Amino acid sequence: MKDHIYINPELSADSSSTLTTGQKFGPGNFLTIFWKHCKSQMVLTIAVIAMLVTCCFIPPDKQYIGYFNMRTLATLFCTLAVVNAFAHIHIFEFISKAIVIKLHNLRNATIGLVLITYVGSMLLANDMALLTFLPLGYFVLSKTENKQAMAFTFIMQNIAANLGGMITPFGNPQNLYLYSYFKINTGEFMKIMFPSFFAATIMILVCCLLVKPTPLTLKNDEAYTFNIKRMIIYSILFVASILIVFRVVPYTWGTVAITIALILLDKESIKEVNYPLLATFCVFFVFSGNMARIPAVSNFFEFLLPKNTLLFGILSCQFISNVPSAVLLSHFTNNYASLLPAVNIGGCGTLIASLASLITFSEFKKHNPEKSKSYIVLFSVINFSFVIVLYLLQYFIA
Repeated sequence: MKDHIYINPELSADSSSTLTTGQKFGPGNFLTIFWKHCKSQMVLTIAVIAMLVTCCFIPPDKQYIGYFNMRTLATLFCTLAVVNAFAHIHIFEFISKAIVIKLHNLRNATIGLVLITYVGSMLLANDMALLTFLPLGYFVLSKTENKQAMAFTFIMQNIAANLGGMITPFGNPQNLYLYSYFKINTGEFMKIMFPSFFAATIMILVCCLLVKPTPLTLKNDEAYTFNIKRMIIYSILFVASILIVFRVVPYTWGTVAITIALILLDKESIKEVNYPLLATFCVFFVFSGNMARIPAVSNFFEFLLPKNTLLFGILSCQFISNVPSAVLLSHFTNNYASLLPAVNIGGCGTLIASLASLITFSEFKKHNPEKSKSYIVLFSVINFSFVIVLYLLQYFIA
């Protein structure tokens, strides 16, 4: 019996692989490869560790099945796949070229990308807006050789998605839940959210104005053939993904139909889906679901929440995300006038304060894996600045 196997060099085209030709694949090498993958998916790794800790307090049972928001996972999968298909017909290159020609400089382009994400979040919800417009931001910056501005632009798009959606009941998932749970009148809802929304708009514009108006020039401006037929088909599939969110299309049938269509038209779009991101969502659902069931956590919020619903609502989001916080805290307070802005403002802050932030980080890391640490630092500085300013504003006007 052999103690090890040999790796065929033809199995991997990656010349930078940990294993070289003829290298033994033993326990030591396995651990090296495992650690390498853990480092490359650090958010997922941390989420798994956090989930396993909570599983020690809440062992797996039948309630675990209820943790998973299958509609969210289905929508995320479909949208990622359709966006990949769009990228393959170079739709983002066409749009980014138009942006460069019309907006002329980096400041205007940044404002345009951030504002389209801001408005998109009000209509499509924050996750969908980011999945749609982050790739556009990447193409604008990469085609003009301004990738150094990608971290700031992505972070501002992320903030725009989280805070733009706060003004509508369906702009953020936590809004839809609280709007329905407390049976809030639409006019009252918008009245509660308008001060934070208005302040966030001003802050976002001010931040974007800090970008230098560097002239934009297209580099390697290639001529692409525009496939109108496929663009129409993919647009229909994208609309179907959105309709899944609004429960117009059943997520099971919608996911099957979109998957089959893309397998027939563009298999690569399915293969290139960001599956580690989907896994991160699944792990995070288990983590937040367990947190809500730990008696000490529930007792903690039951004691503290009435003292300052706004502050503790925001803090809760930093550890268990804004949607689970909205669900958990709604059982301990009737003060929805404070809870609503709390779980929207609280979406900014840490990477796990909003699942939308994980989408943004994953997209950035895909293009700039070596700059993940600097991204997190800049992300934290900007996001917590927004949290502090918006908290103080909301606190004093409440």
